[in-house]
Amino acid sequence: MLNEFDLFKDFLRQQNLRWTPQRKMILEVFLSFEGHVEIESLKNKIRLHQPDLGIATLYRTLKLLTDCGLVEAHSFQNGKKTYERMFHVRHHDHLICTCCGETIEFEHPLIEKYQLQICEQYGFTLKNHKMELFGICRNCLK
Repeated sequence: MLNEFDLFKDFLRQQNLRWTPQRKMILEVFLSFEGHVEIESLKNKIRLHQPDLGIATLYRTLKLLTDCGLVEAHSFQNGKKTYERMFHVRHHDHLICTCCGETIEFEHPLIEKYQLQICEQYGFTLKNHKMELFGICRNCLK
């Protein structure tokens, strides 16, 4: 069974790029996180393993991971970019707190059903969608 490492190696090979120890380590560290990962958190954890890794190498590798479909970048309202694992992850949508930036992932079968009905009604072929709902989380409301 293919995993993220196999897919990334194949993608790099197709792009005539090398599978380097730095790229492997960045992917390993990224996969150790749950949910949405901010670049600062990723950088700090990587620096524990390889203090001299350049930030440009990190950004370039994240771009490659995004280009090959293993990672999705999000820029929510707070302006901070986060990265999310996409391989073997079910489709989900997001609730984003405009106060603290908390991101809650959710899925609901009726939302998916109604989207398909609306697409059918308008003769539209849905390829992908992203729903981001902005509001205030229960902790910030207190």
